[in-house]
Amino acid sequence: MLTSNSNSKNSQLNTFLVGGAVRDKLLNRPIKDKDYLVVGSSLEEMLNLGYQQVGKDFPVFLHPKTKAEYALARTERKQGQGYTGFSCYFAPDVTIEQDLLRRDLTVNAMAMADNGDIIDPYNGQKDLNDRILRHVSDAFVEDPLRVLRVARFAARYHKYGFTIANETLILMQTISGSGELKSLTPERVWQEMQLSLADGGANSDINSGNPEVFFQVLQQCNALEELWPELSALWGIPNPVLWHPEICSGLHTMMVLQQAVLLTQNTSLHNASLHENKTAIRFAALCHDLGKGITETHLLPSHKGHEKAGLPLVEKICLQLKVPTHYKQLALKVCEFHLHCHKAFELKASTMLKMFNQLDIWRKPEEFDCFLMACKADFLGRLGFENRPYPQEEYLKAAVKAARKVSAKTFVEQGLKGVAIKEAMAKARLKAIEEVKINHQHLAPKPH
Repeated sequence: MLTSNSNSKNSQLNTFLVGGAVRDKLLNRPIKDKDYLVVGSSLEEMLNLGYQQVGKDFPVFLHPKTKAEYALARTERKQGQGYTGFSCYFAPDVTIEQDLLRRDLTVNAMAMADNGDIIDPYNGQKDLNDRILRHVSDAFVEDPLRVLRVARFAARYHKYGFTIANETLILMQTISGSGELKSLTPERVWQEMQLSLADGGANSDINSGNPEVFFQVLQQCNALEELWPELSALWGIPNPVLWHPEICSGLHTMMVLQQAVLLTQNTSLHNASLHENKTAIRFAALCHDLGKGITETHLLPSHKGHEKAGLPLVEKICLQLKVPTHYKQLALKVCEFHLHCHKAFELKASTMLKMFNQLDIWRKPEEFDCFLMACKADFLGRLGFENRPYPQEEYLKAAVKAARKVSAKTFVEQGLKGVAIKEAMAKARLKAIEEVKINHQHLAPKPH
């Protein structure tokens, strides 16, 4: 609902740089996007000046030349459920302080005038210096999306030392308990999740986020149980201490995600497929052990069969959040075969060939690189395992390379046809894998 009561004449606009651009400028971080606030103007004046209106729920305009976003100062009032249930009032009498009051965090509720002066009515600079993420007002609880946004900010700025204020965390828990999170669309939940997973670019601190913090914060404020209960269930589920000194399955999953971030950062420069699929690799890291959350209590800490048990849970979250198909496909493969990967040196050549067939390395060799990266992250993501060697990586790559060299052309030239070609190729691939197995046994890790 939009209301306006202005007939103001065209005049020089009173504009301010606002939000994330001011925050990042004060943090000496590169500014990606600039948003501007217009105070004392109206919809009519903006249109008369040539600005193009793009906002449906509130008045946002594109500058006629620069295409930068300009929004009229506004206030909001909660009228319904969810993050869209607001009425919006904009008029020349709305002050900059009133506009900033409706924002989520104090560090995002600052504005900068053209002369560089900072307008900071809610002590955002102090919280920025103290590295605190704090809500601006109690109206924070009216928008359930803010739970996800604050979790993402906590992840993105973790390396700068930011933490969430206790009183803000309490409000996030209040939102989680209200049922309002259910009003968020799957697309919006996935967008926030994907943005967090994508953070942590190679080569710089520009996007050096810690996506594991995003999920830890959601777990801490009880939101993960509402949004992804199968992942939330892993906290408190024990693992065998020999292979998991960290014991807790939830903690292990967060450590795996950390390793997935490190590995995809370190390889993205020279491996295009890993760079393009880094977010999918990180999502697969999150999903790989979901089956442990449904292990029967009397079997703990053993989790025999958890790989296949997790497959329906991966399918469920991908359907629920409308996760892209290539993310789902990789996550399913990592979930089902990560233990095969760890035990590669123990596998028969025939078992390895069967796995290669199911992983479809013949048509999707790039996806195998991503699969291997996620499995390596799983192995390293354990307390004290971070620097252990993972010779399985070299071994499996060599086996894949050898098997992929087998060509149908050879057998066609021998006069074989149809099924006979397929059988001959399978035998040749098996032989190639067996040769690699013999030549790489010296790499097999010694028992710890």
